[in-house]
Amino acid sequence: MKFTCTKENLEYSLSLVSSLASKHTNLPILSNVLIKATDSGIEISSTNLEIAIKTQLRAMVEQTGSFTVPAKTLTDYVRLLTNEQVEISLSENELLVTCGNSSTKIKGSSDEDYPILPEVEEINSYVLKVDDLKSAISKVIIAVAKNEIRPELSGLFCSFFTEKFEGMILAATDSYRLAEARLKVSQGETREVKCIIPSRVAYEINRLLQAAKSHGGEENVRFWVSENQIAIRYDNFEMTSRLIEGRYPDYTQIIPNDFKTSATFPLDVMVNKIKAASLFTSSGVNAVSFDLNVKEKNIDVSSSSTQAGEHTSAIDVEIEGEENSILLNHSYVLDGLSHMESEHVVFGVNSKDSPCIFRPEGKDNYLYIVMPIRQ
Repeated sequence: MKFTCTKENLEYSLSLVSSLASKHTNLPILSNVLIKATDSGIEISSTNLEIAIKTQLRAMVEQTGSFTVPAKTLTDYVRLLTNEQVEISLSENELLVTCGNSSTKIKGSSDEDYPILPEVEEINSYVLKVDDLKSAISKVIIAVAKNEIRPELSGLFCSFFTEKFEGMILAATDSYRLAEARLKVSQGETREVKCIIPSRVAYEINRLLQAAKSHGGEENVRFWVSENQIAIRYDNFEMTSRLIEGRYPDYTQIIPNDFKTSATFPLDVMVNKIKAASLFTSSGVNAVSFDLNVKEKNIDVSSSSTQAGEHTSAIDVEIEGEENSILLNHSYVLDGLSHMESEHVVFGVNSKDSPCIFRPEGKDNYLYIVMPIRQ
C-alpha cells in the first residue's frame, strides 16, 4: 500500500472516523482505523460494532493494499504536520508516514481481524436538507432519557409519512418533558416508516454533518431506514448503525389540543427572568413558579429557597383565557427555549397538574412539553 495526499484532506477524513474508534477489552483492534487503498481511491473506516463510518479520501494511489493503525496515534500525529503533502506506505507491520523532512513509523495490525463493515441497505430512502436535519436532532435530543431502564426512551423516535405529518418527525421524551420536531422530505418514499435511533447515533450524525458542512458539503443528505438499521450518506462519508428494538410509546396522547390559558412572551426577556429566578431555587428541585395573570397581562416568574432567599419578577405578555399558574423545572424550560428559533414563544397552560407547552410563534415545526412539579 502506498499513496500520497494532502495533510488537510487526511486530517479531515481522520476527524470523521477516529472518534468512533475506542479501546475495547475483547477486541483491541476496534481502537484502530482501517485504511484501504484501491485503484479507485482511499477508504478510511472505523466501527464500534454498533456504528460504522466510512469516508473517501482524495489521494494518488501508487500501490493498493489495506492495513489498520491506532486511530488516536495517527490522528494526533497528522494534526502536528505542517507540510501540505503526505506520503503513506506500508512496511511489514508498520505504517510509514512521510511529510517534508519528517517521517514516522506507526505500528499497526493486519486487516484480517477487523470486523466486516455492513453495507447500506438502500431501502426506504429519503433526501433531507442537511441544516433541517441537524436542527431537528438538536431540538429533540435534549429530551432523551439519560438511563436505559426503558431502552426505547433512550433513543429518538423517528417516523416518515404518518397520518399526522407527510414528512419526517423526530421526537423524544424522558417522562418529564417531550420534544417533537418536524421537517420536510425533499424526495424519496412516501410510505409510513418508524424506527428508534440510539441517542449516541443521533449525536454522531450531528457531529459528522456539522464537520462535513463546514468543509464545504452539499445541501442535501440521504437517509435510509431498514428493519434494524439506519444509514446516512453525505458529502464523502457514509454511516450505518443498528436501531433500538422495541415499540416507542404513543407520546401524542399527552400533547394537549386546547389550553385554558395561552400567553405569548418575548424569548430573550423570559430567558433572563428564568435565569434570575433559578438563583433562588432549592438544589435538585429547580422549581420556578409561573403565574399567568390575564387581568394584568403579565406572567410572574418567582422562586424561593430556605438557603438562598426568594425572587419575583413580572414580564408583560399577550395573554388570553383564565388565570393560571404552574410550577416547572427551570432547567427543563431553558433547554426547550434555547431551541425555539423565534423572537416570541407561545406558552400554553391548562392547570398546575397538567403538562404545559412551549412553541415558537408562527411556526408549527417544533413543540416542547414540560410536566409540572407537583407540590
